Amino acid sequence: MQTNTNQFSWFQVPKQVKELLILAAQNWENTSESEKYIQKALSLTGENTDVLVAAYRFFFYKNNYFLALQITSQLLDKIKKSEQFPDEWEQLKPILVNRREEPPIRLYLNAYAATGLVLAKLGEIERAKEISLRVQEIDAKHDFGAGILMDVLTRPAEEDD
Repeated sequence: MQTNTNQFSWFQVPKQVKELLILAAQNWENTSESEKYIQKALSLTGENTDVLVAAYRFFFYKNNYFLALQITSQLLDKIKKSEQFPDEWEQLKPILVNRREEPPIRLYLNAYAATGLVLAKLGEIERAKEISLRVQEIDAKHDFGAGILMDVLTRPAEEDD
């Protein structure tokens, strides 16, 4: 099958990996088949940021929250290592606040907020709330959706009439 990999020119990966991602999209309805393509792309690229983001989205929308969480953890660890982030939140927070408009920081905050969403889907509500609150502390523009998630997580249950 011939695929047009030029439509994914921003992906800095080999043509074979782009083809695998396209095949995953083309086979979306066949979850086991499309997952094989995603897993193969991941195995060929290690921790390529674009492929990790694509894999997270794939697993999230396929409702495979355990793998989505694993992928966000990999992405967060990769950024943490490359940016030499401290382990403690109180030390990390001012770095994120001061650099929040930089692309790697925005990606970190997106992945961190996504982690909160996935944890909520997995029923880990308190951890999801903690992450949402942390992201909200940094996200003055509400770019990362943490406020919406917190609203959903803290909304009182509707009473039946």
